[in-house]
Amino acid sequence: MADEGADGGESAAAVERMVKIVNDISGLPECRGPLRRPYGNLARRVKLLGPLFEELKEGGVGGGADGRALAALAEALEAAGRLLQSVNEGSKLYQALKGERFLDKFRVVTGQLEKSLSEISYDKLDVSEEVREQVELVYTQFKRAKGRIEAPDFQLCMDLSLAWTEKIADPALLKRVSEKLQLITLNDLKKESLALHEMVIGSGGNPEECLEEMSTLLKKLKDLTVVESPNADVLESKISSKHRSPVIPDDFRCPISLDMMKDPVIVSTGQTYERSCIQKWLDAGHKTCPKTQQNLSHTALTPNYVLKSLIAQWCESNGVEPPKNQGDHRYKILGSYNCDRDRACIMAILEKLGNGNQEEQRAAAGEIRLLAKRNADNRVCIAKAGAIPLLVDLLQSPDSRTQEHAVTALLNLSINEGNKGIIVNAGAIPEIVEVLKHGSMEARENAAATLFSLSIVDGNKVAIGAAGAIPALVDLLCQGTPRGKRDAATAIFNLSIYQGNKVRAVRAGIVVHLMRLLADPTGEMVDEALAILAILASHQEGRLAIGHSEPIPTLLRLIRSGFPRNRENAAAVLWSLCAGDANQLRTVGELGAEEVLKELRESGTDRAKRKAGNLLELLQQS
Repeated sequence: MADEGADGGESAAAVERMVKIVNDISGLPECRGPLRRPYGNLARRVKLLGPLFEELKEGGVGGGADGRALAALAEALEAAGRLLQSVNEGSKLYQALKGERFLDKFRVVTGQLEKSLSEISYDKLDVSEEVREQVELVYTQFKRAKGRIEAPDFQLCMDLSLAWTEKIADPALLKRVSEKLQLITLNDLKKESLALHEMVIGSGGNPEECLEEMSTLLKKLKDLTVVESPNADVLESKISSKHRSPVIPDDFRCPISLDMMKDPVIVSTGQTYERSCIQKWLDAGHKTCPKTQQNLSHTALTPNYVLKSLIAQWCESNGVEPPKNQGDHRYKILGSYNCDRDRACIMAILEKLGNGNQEEQRAAAGEIRLLAKRNADNRVCIAKAGAIPLLVDLLQSPDSRTQEHAVTALLNLSINEGNKGIIVNAGAIPEIVEVLKHGSMEARENAAATLFSLSIVDGNKVAIGAAGAIPALVDLLCQGTPRGKRDAATAIFNLSIYQGNKVRAVRAGIVVHLMRLLADPTGEMVDEALAILAILASHQEGRLAIGHSEPIPTLLRLIRSGFPRNRENAAAVLWSLCAGDANQLRTVGELGAEEVLKELRESGTDRAKRKAGNLLELLQQS
């Protein structure tokens, strides 16, 4: 009896927890960012469980209830609540750039909830038939969702990549990004800036490699907003800044001088200081971190460019004169004292890279890979030290891990615009294509990503296609991991902007594989497949190949039920097919497409409306 009482107490406590969790989740605002779908689905399903917990709370759990099973369900719900809260409060740019990571978290939480719901004996619970049916429905939804692989927004990933890499991004592209991420007003951007700041502070000196990219994108989006809305938000910000003296955030102050930092740097413990202050501390012979008193594992100072950018943005928003710095370490890389020291370190690594044994070369390539990943200065310094030709040579290494390190280091170095030309001039493209064909899966994936990065420069699209990359990318699109398929799709899409590469992709048999992806019930690559088909359909040979695959029923299905961008691309493909082929147009008419095209003309994106209107005109003329 004592055990039954203890179990009953555990059950009651679990029910109380679950009622609170559902109430907390019900109070969360609607998600307006790139994770809107998984966030909304999870929140909605959790809310549907609310009546179960309310009935259990009001009527008593019952002595037959399994306290452990209810406690496990409460833990799963708490995990769901934490995930939803983190998405709600987090950076939308980060969620877009790391979409796969977040979707994995949603899959894990969905699996936990499905498992927990399956282990509860509902026959032993005193709940109504209606509530039980609703719980069974929610369980079925979780079970179905657990097996479904949702892919990140392919078009958004493409737009973010272009916005980041182009020095002067297309305003239309930036506007599309801002609308997709719901970073439209200055207030939205201030919240995003705060979320980014929290990430920097919480990183313990080891920020995500995409923080630099996020900071740059945020600045471009803010500039766009100021240009397009020069009145209300900006005027309000300027007026308010004149009538108050803003308080400098503590995280912007150096722990030594307590002044706002001009040139923040990170020490080995993860703490950030003003460069001149911590340098004086180190020059005095100290080997500890002033704030934590921990011993420093090394005395290298890593520039904290993200925090520096956030300080500048905060100053601009609050009408504060930004702190002036003597010299800019971001650009005067090889002329500064610290870079001379960094250069000596890099040269030592390069000596092993070029002349070491196999183990030394593997370790050296791994170090260069990490250094190039960390920040922009490293990428410039490594390239100027002469690392790129050595890395290109290692692409032929018989050691698979060395090859992986080398191609990934080149990928990281290629983020710098100036390095792209150095990489190509070092003869890297044919070697990267060989890795794409014959390397390990990780090496092939990163080779595809490197080719995409290099193909941002239009002239490189021709060279990459001529080196035989397209068939190898098509092969990766078919056989790769989910990440590999997406890397391949991104590269193929960008390379196919050049007409000659469209032909290469068609002749490599890509259309058959793309149509297979459109028919895949998981739908994990529909966005990518449609985007590539839309660009291939602009070429005569591409249209013929697509037409031979009997695509009309599939395209109409996607126009009826797809997401807005998919409906748009499906309509674009359909228009390309029908504009020059009476047989395809006749098939569209026979399948009763007129109504769905009228609906698309009313509710689609601007481009989708145009394509639907053009198709309707063709149907009326036929």
